[in-house]
Amino acid sequence: MSEPLDEFGGLYLHVPFCERVCPYCDFAVRTGDRTRRRKYVDHLLDEIRLYAGYPLRFDTIYFGGGTPSSLGPDELGRILGTARRELSFAGRVWTFLEVNPEDVTDVAAAAWKGLGVDTLSLGVQALESEALAFLGRRHRADDARRAVALALEAGFHTVSIDLIYGLPGQTPDDWRRELDRALELGAHHVSCYQLTVHEKTRFGLLAKRGQLTELGLDDQAELLKLTHRHLEAAGLQASEVGQFAAGPEHRSRHNLKYWNHVPYLGLGPSAHSFHERTRWWNLRRTDPWQERIRRGERPVEGSETLTDGALALESLMTGLRAHAGVDLERLRSRWGVDLLAANAELVERLQSEGLLRLEGERLLPTLDGLAVADGIASMFEL
Repeated sequence: MSEPLDEFGGLYLHVPFCERVCPYCDFAVRTGDRTRRRKYVDHLLDEIRLYAGYPLRFDTIYFGGGTPSSLGPDELGRILGTARRELSFAGRVWTFLEVNPEDVTDVAAAAWKGLGVDTLSLGVQALESEALAFLGRRHRADDARRAVALALEAGFHTVSIDLIYGLPGQTPDDWRRELDRALELGAHHVSCYQLTVHEKTRFGLLAKRGQLTELGLDDQAELLKLTHRHLEAAGLQASEVGQFAAGPEHRSRHNLKYWNHVPYLGLGPSAHSFHERTRWWNLRRTDPWQERIRRGERPVEGSETLTDGALALESLMTGLRAHAGVDLERLRSRWGVDLLAANAELVERLQSEGLLRLEGERLLPTLDGLAVADGIASMFEL
């Protein structure tokens, strides 16, 4: 897995701990006391050392989870210090930290800022009491408002908030009011995620019993389009299907690497990595992950080597969900796929239906196209 040192990659560090597991969450998370968290950090440091000398320079570090703010600033500092000793970094590194609103205090914000955190991403999820209770969140709307205010006062380069839409029974007026509440907070970046019911979650169990019904597809599409219209009218520009920034400088430099097949290294249980045309992923459960590390082995569960066709398909799918669209020249030069030559009639039809538009060497989704992007991608012949 060789990689030229002049291409900057992203480093993802997974922190699996949460005070409790939200009923919609399908990530690799668990509860854990201070002793278990300290033990976890020790193993994460050992995993970093297993990649010592990895032939890639990083210019982003992303702490995701779970709840990274469940670790103390000293523990986060140990992780960053070990990473900087064992791995190679660019001169300017952008650091991202996910936190829960209830963990944000003026002392904590100052400590995170002192560690070099540039973007603080707050898991607000909702700003209305009933929605917060439904989503199983511990904080209240006032906690979220206070946390965002403290983060802005602390001077982070970017303060980002997450919101979830598509709750059962949610109407366009409900969601518009929620977006207005979010805009009042003044965050630099807003991530809007559609509620998805996963089979092995609490919500999945309720849906199986007939006690929870997902919002219909047409209603979900309407809320997605409302999100774009409302936030863009307020000055937040979309970079991806659910990502909105007050300016290009507030877009997620780290997440864009995933969308553009830039190499990244993921450490911690369930973390994924990509290098050249190989993707691999770690063991999902924490205990087996730790046991593998104790044996001095990288805790990789599986891997796949992607063909040009598979990589081109991924580029098409992500491009159709992004504001920048599909770079046709990049598809030809990097993956050997001439998308227009193979799909001329399809592209013409989708343009006439108002789902796509062709501008030079870019195939761009319209707002209606964004709402059905995955279905559009499946129509193409590669």
